[in-house]
Amino acid sequence: MAVERAGRAVILIRILVGWVFVSEGIQKFLFPAALGAGRFAKIGIPAPHLLAPLVGVIEIVCGLLIVLGVTVRQAAVPLLTVIAVAIATTKLPMIARSGWWNMLHEARTDFSMVLGLLFLLIVGAGSFRVSGKR
Repeated sequence: MAVERAGRAVILIRILVGWVFVSEGIQKFLFPAALGAGRFAKIGIPAPHLLAPLVGVIEIVCGLLIVLGVTVRQAAVPLLTVIAVAIATTKLPMIARSGWWNMLHEARTDFSMVLGLLFLLIVGAGSFRVSGKR
């Protein structure tokens, strides 16, 4: 009984993680100067006009796959790469500029997404899913 409830409860983590990535991906297109290519250029990501939309599409597509429960483990892998680059390029440099505690405060969502993605990579989609592999 508890295992069955746990399998169904995975949808809460899927919605949490998937929604954050879908939202962030959409915002890269809605606000390109602040969150898309402009932001990528500001933090030193090469070819920002190519990579920002690519990352946006990855976030939207993989986020939706996670919310729907379709190929969740496979969708988690590119998102782990995206969030690792985000942490490396935006959060780690904050340690020298603003200190450890400020970085931890600013990185709380990033670290939560990493843990949520690792959880989904391990357990899969759970019981409630559209189709595909658990």
